[in-house]
Amino acid sequence: MIDPDAYAALVCGWCLEAQAGQQVLIATTTLAQAPALALHRALLQRGAWPLMRLSPPELSAEFHRHAQPAQIDGFAPLELAEAQGADAHVRIDAPANTRALAGIEPGLVTRAARARRPLQEARMRLRWCTTIWPTAALAQQAGMGEREYEVFLQGALFLDRADPIAAWRELGARQERLIERLREGSEVRIEADRTDLRMRVDGRTWINSDGRRNMPSGEVFTGPHEPSASGTIRFDVPSSHRGSEVVGVELRFEEGRVVAASAERGGDRLAAALATDEGARYLGELGIGTNTGIDRATGSTLLDEKISGTVHLALGRSYPETGGVNSSALHWDLIRDLRDGGVLYLDDEPLIRGGVLVE
Repeated sequence: MIDPDAYAALVCGWCLEAQAGQQVLIATTTLAQAPALALHRALLQRGAWPLMRLSPPELSAEFHRHAQPAQIDGFAPLELAEAQGADAHVRIDAPANTRALAGIEPGLVTRAARARRPLQEARMRLRWCTTIWPTAALAQQAGMGEREYEVFLQGALFLDRADPIAAWRELGARQERLIERLREGSEVRIEADRTDLRMRVDGRTWINSDGRRNMPSGEVFTGPHEPSASGTIRFDVPSSHRGSEVVGVELRFEEGRVVAASAERGGDRLAAALATDEGARYLGELGIGTNTGIDRATGSTLLDEKISGTVHLALGRSYPETGGVNSSALHWDLIRDLRDGGVLYLDDEPLIRGGVLVE
């Protein structure tokens, strides 16, 4: 069993670096009450103000089923005031049903996400952390027993280490060495089965994601030049997008824009996502996974995009700190596993081959 107090110490001390007087929003479901209370205690001990937002896991589905058009196309002003007034925001993913939105019309979910964009932008300006707590639904989605999933997640969080914070610091140092190599490059090419895609990254900033914002983390990422993506890519890791599984996504890019898209399953969700706004058809992120504690796909993007030996691309919003300028209400990470023989080239020199960094 993951120790809630050890979990809270990691989130509070490493991810947030919470300080006295800060106001910290904690959003999760009632299934994560134990870690939420532990985080509440840890923040109080630091002199911070924890603001708990504990909701039933069915709440999102209930909103989309019963909201009136004006509520789908807007949001409560108090939510924005709260986000603008806080210093930090923690979201703990703890679903009772990972497919809770599967029965909701995709266009409706897209409309609601588009309307809540000001909230999203306000929260992105905070010190934020997105993390995860084991539930029966997440274990089932991952194809594991509940105990097996807890052990797996404990390893992904580095909570199986004697000093988890030291382990995250060590991962950050390894990733910094990778970034030193990436900074020298101008173009990235991804080559694999049914995949040959190029994009420019010169002048963009590579970010060392060492658990400060995602927990678990383990990736380096940047924002590719918006008009530069050219070619095709097939994402072979299934994606869970807004409560529905999307499998076998294939995209073709011309001058940075998606001009053709298909999926083996969930094509309606893919089409709705691309219709979010014009920015949804451009790339906002290129990331490389490095977390060796995550060795298999689980259906959770938070985990799967960190698998060591994978690469992921996000449709939609860029992270401004990378130098990316793409604007969108969408940010959807799609993952390509390179461990089956794929290659990531930096200026036509192999950097990752078969999921392994080329020394």
